Amino acid sequence: MRAVPLSYVARNLRVRRVTAALTALGMALVVYVFATVLMMSEGIRVTLVATGQPDNVVVLRKGAGAEINSVISREQAAIVASLPGIATDALGRRLASSEPVALNNLPKRGSGKPSNVTVRGTSEIGLELRPQVRLTSGRMFRVGTSEIVAGRSIAEGFAGVGLGETLRFAGREWTVVGVLDGGGSGFDSEIWGDAEQMMQAFRRRAFSTIVFRLADESGFERMRALIDADPRLGVEAKPEIRFYAEQSEALATFISILGTVLSVIFSIGAIVGAMITMFAAVAQRVAEIGTLRAIGFRRGAVLVAFLAEALLLSLAGGVVGLAAASLMQVVSVSTTNFQTFSELAFRFTMTPSIAAQTLAFALLMGLAGGFIPAWRAARLSIVDCLRQA
Repeated sequence: MRAVPLSYVARNLRVRRVTAALTALGMALVVYVFATVLMMSEGIRVTLVATGQPDNVVVLRKGAGAEINSVISREQAAIVASLPGIATDALGRRLASSEPVALNNLPKRGSGKPSNVTVRGTSEIGLELRPQVRLTSGRMFRVGTSEIVAGRSIAEGFAGVGLGETLRFAGREWTVVGVLDGGGSGFDSEIWGDAEQMMQAFRRRAFSTIVFRLADESGFERMRALIDADPRLGVEAKPEIRFYAEQSEALATFISILGTVLSVIFSIGAIVGAMITMFAAVAQRVAEIGTLRAIGFRRGAVLVAFLAEALLLSLAGGVVGLAAASLMQVVSVSTTNFQTFSELAFRFTMTPSIAAQTLAFALLMGLAGGFIPAWRAARLSIVDCLRQA
């Protein structure tokens, strides 16, 4: 079957450039929404996955879905920290950190709107377990004092958490002596202080979690077996990367489903717009269609030509929408993590997979909007077409 030249298809779009541009713009807006939703979901996932290290293990009470729901006694923490297979530092100290984790309600800068912030009690070893975290200004808190360091996003977004400022919570005045950069991880959205001081301030007798580094990354299953076999513990161990990936699932899935539903609803308007544009094109070119058929182009060729026109239109809209969405990568936003009920700052993240899905969605809109008009054009008879010439 002889195909209609692609130059003929492109020329027709140029002739109707105003209506074509408006239709492509409508599709671009839908594509923009679709792409930003996927980027948001991916940004949340990447932020939380980046929080974990491949050789770190998180220990929580069995059944606890998050650190704030977990309770680990001092005796249990001591048992876990004494297990074989835990790495040591240059001073021979075991790289295990027992940490209390709590939520604190703080007002945001400017608006004063309150939001939950994760407060973590940790230590020098806790910092060593997280090599992606570094101090960008100030210094680390001193052990045994009411000093804290704040993640970059918290320091920028919340009142009273800037370097040198004083914050009151848990019945104490806390001085912010440093600002942390978590390297785009969830630690950017946390406040850290001395573990023992945090436990005293929040009147806790137990830790929330234990984090330790494996001496051998491949030894996780052996370590988990030791923990599961000890009847005194009642805790479960997870690779840190998997733990934080699970923390992102609920929120990322919700955003993805909600955004996809909205995109599909919006796409109906874009599809109808494309369909109207293509029906108008068929009505204006009845004589051309008759001529194409008369010089030997079959119905299938006409169908493919009009479909290609609709797909080119949607592809143009898809590229514009994707380009606009990619600009969102410079934007940092925050939301509430459903798993922890605390503030989580993240960036929109574009990936090749998201770009491919977005363009496929745009082409699907073009196919849906262009098929019926193309089918109509292909079914026109030569005689009827030439009568209108």
